[in-house]
Amino acid sequence: MDELRDLLVIVDPTASDQPAVEKAALLAASLRANVELLACETKYSAQLRLASQGTQLAQSEALRRLRDWLESLAAPLRVKGIDVRTSAISGDPLHEALLQWIRNSPADIVIKDTHHHSLARRTFLGNTDWHLIRDCPVPLLLAKATRWREPPALAAAVDPQHAADPQALLDQRILECTRMLAKALHAQMHVVHAYFPAMVAAAADSRPEGFLAVTPELMAAEKALKTQEITSLLASRQMTDLHVHVDMGVPSQYLPTIAEECGIDILVMGATSRSHLKQAVIGSTAERVLEHLPCDVIVLKSPNLAESLPF
Repeated sequence: MDELRDLLVIVDPTASDQPAVEKAALLAASLRANVELLACETKYSAQLRLASQGTQLAQSEALRRLRDWLESLAAPLRVKGIDVRTSAISGDPLHEALLQWIRNSPADIVIKDTHHHSLARRTFLGNTDWHLIRDCPVPLLLAKATRWREPPALAAAVDPQHAADPQALLDQRILECTRMLAKALHAQMHVVHAYFPAMVAAAADSRPEGFLAVTPELMAAEKALKTQEITSLLASRQMTDLHVHVDMGVPSQYLPTIAEECGIDILVMGATSRSHLKQAVIGSTAERVLEHLPCDVIVLKSPNLAESLPF
């Protein structure tokens, strides 16, 4: 994939903390990239924000104040030498206004905050988040309030032989993005893959005696095959000095666990397409993973997926 030179940050006008802005500043400094801070005023956000101020303003005045606030967020980044521009728009529903802006933007990646549900140790992904995950035409970084370690650790979640990606185009893009960011951030890089043994699945579909054919030797042979698939994938990209994890498990459970164990700060994963719907959707496994990950996530789509996106 091309280098990330233009970072678009979606700023929540109702939030006091802006971790997406902080992380965009770190990326911009490392990648020598430009930043655009974008805030979209909706009827709900305007009511919430203005109610807290005890004032009623015309839309033009409300947007002017929003621009001034964005400029206050931009000022510390400019002091660091980062080229920052600000944009304040209005629209309902929020996701449609944001997607329309993104489609006409030079952005190479979109960065947005997510919120943490402390009681369940889960990330709360709202309706706007899911629309962006499915329809954002460029990579999407969903940022949590937690800070990245110094140096951070990045992980690429790959899936060779995936039926929706027979040429491994998406895996190649995931690896390239992770390597680019790891180099820029001087980060440790991991490659992770979880698989459910094919012989166990086959045995489950057969008579009970089918499980008798599942021997430790056959299980070891399948793990060796999966490991070789990952080795071949990495060899084609000439990638070395990696921490590679290939384990049997359910991906929706394995990825959050390995991210926790390895101290991953950013997990890079892919989205697939249901061509009969002509729209991008993230796979059911990834949908179950996203809210349970203890780290930030970058969602990528395959290079030829733009044809399926609704415009």
